[in-house]
Amino acid sequence: MELKELINELRKYELRIRKAIDTQMHGDFKSVFKGSGLEFDDVRAYQYGDDVRAIDWNVTAKGQGTYVKTFKEEKEQNVFFILDVSASQYIGRPNFQKIDIGRKICGILTISAVKENNSVGLLCFSDQRESYIKPKKGIKHAFQVISKLLHIEPKSLKTNLNKAMSMAMNIIQRRSVIVIISDFVDEGYDSRLKALARRHDLIVVHLVDPRERTFPRAGIIPILEKESGKRIWVNSNSKTSRQRILGNFERNQKELRDLCLRNRANYLYIDTQEDYVSKLVKLFHVRNAGGRK
Repeated sequence: MELKELINELRKYELRIRKAIDTQMHGDFKSVFKGSGLEFDDVRAYQYGDDVRAIDWNVTAKGQGTYVKTFKEEKEQNVFFILDVSASQYIGRPNFQKIDIGRKICGILTISAVKENNSVGLLCFSDQRESYIKPKKGIKHAFQVISKLLHIEPKSLKTNLNKAMSMAMNIIQRRSVIVIISDFVDEGYDSRLKALARRHDLIVVHLVDPRERTFPRAGIIPILEKESGKRIWVNSNSKTSRQRILGNFERNQKELRDLCLRNRANYLYIDTQEDYVSKLVKLFHVRNAGGRK
């Protein structure tokens, strides 16, 4: 797909998301990326019941009475995308691989973010840093991000989610909305995900291709493990084998979802064959309503 064609498609989907959420919020909707923090606004005279921790002691010391600080929601913020570009993302039908959906989700939300005057940054990872774009504002910067998403060629086939989250923790100092997009086929990243969720407003997008859950009955078939390059032979006619694959998948999905819920991170499951735009609409409707589900 050419860059211009992709941008036109992403703009259409972004407008669909904005209109849908605006309608659902009954005119009270102000932002796809609702501010997650507070910034200082003004001071006012202390009133009975005010939190004493909000007292502005510098102003109060002038002897004109007791004053408290007031705050307003931050309207501008960092939105940072962490995209898995390892070999396991290149599974699925042409144009509907996990990497295709991941790129488009990043692109759509990048356009939304810059429209709201937010800064947007990007980290693409495998088991190493494949690409990094420093957060900036503006539509020109958005096109730079989308171009990088379209043309990136990973150097490594492997995945290391723990390393990717550690890199993000070191790079992103200011509290941000972080969207991490991966199939989460890895282990040992739980503590880093918790730390990321504590410091930032975290959204986890779990991408899955249907063939990762089920196999057609085709006898003994070879399966290529893309990241290691190993070929594994599986009896696809075996009910036990199919149940084991499904059981492993469902257990891993539940563990990831529960991990997100326990740590107040949004969790979004997306099958590459479904309408991911509708899923994004539901996610941001929930977020604007103050939810984490």
